[in-house]
Amino acid sequence: MAYGTPRHPEEIEAYYTDIRRGRPPTPEALADLVARYEAIGGISPLARLTEAQRDALQTALDERSPGTHRVELGLKHADPKIEEATESLIGDGVKQIVGLVLAPHYSSYSIGQYLGRARAVAEPAGVPVGGVESWATETAFIDFISSDLERRLADMPDGTQVLFTAHSLPQRIIDGGDPYPDELRATAEAVAARLDLVEGRDWSIAWQSAGRTPEPWIGPDILDVIDAIAEQGSASGVVVSAVGFVADHLEVLYDLDIEAAGRAAGHGLAFARTACVNDDPAVIGALADRVLATDR
Repeated sequence: MAYGTPRHPEEIEAYYTDIRRGRPPTPEALADLVARYEAIGGISPLARLTEAQRDALQTALDERSPGTHRVELGLKHADPKIEEATESLIGDGVKQIVGLVLAPHYSSYSIGQYLGRARAVAEPAGVPVGGVESWATETAFIDFISSDLERRLADMPDGTQVLFTAHSLPQRIIDGGDPYPDELRATAEAVAARLDLVEGRDWSIAWQSAGRTPEPWIGPDILDVIDAIAEQGSASGVVVSAVGFVADHLEVLYDLDIEAAGRAAGHGLAFARTACVNDDPAVIGALADRVLATDR
């Protein structure tokens, strides 16, 4: 399961309306979103990359357990929706469903909702739904991030600060005891330990892409952190490791590669970003192992 994205520019308004729970965006808000997509080439590569992840997972499962698993894609805000994918599996007589969300950090607001939507369809039909709820410290994932971060740091000036980021959530979710910030911290600490990075001196956590709503979202926002680094003169550059995202999409290609990079450049700070997992075979293979462990 994944968030979803418009596949063509003409789908942007319907996609934005679905995110807003059926409320159409204002013309100004829609124009702003369209402009962001135009800035990254007209549309996000997320649909293609998510399908590649699906296919890679199918291949990995077939290698490990031939003929026993079928991988379907269910999306939160685009077709095929989670409910549609679940109904398709039930209609074809599957005995069990394992929900794997293409996000490593558990939150009731994200992964919890995805699994809940699948269960709401499957369980009345007598089909149990298991779930891979978190892979924040999956070894293959930490290997991937650590190796790429080490390469980026080698090309950056001395005194570069690493910023681990994930999508912000409303503060009320965290106030209710949601483990999401702890999940991100677990990933950051695991990567930092591999590279002997010291919190505060070498790395910190920032949040990004907060929703445009009146309520507060968790921070600090990455743009504010970059401003603070420049004001304090505490680093000569920043490397952003967007560990909350596992595929290149708008929040990475625009919010980081354009907006955050531009903010850093305006302060004279060097800037780099670690790669997203996309369909990396080692990480997808590890996720296949987790699916197999979940359905036993």
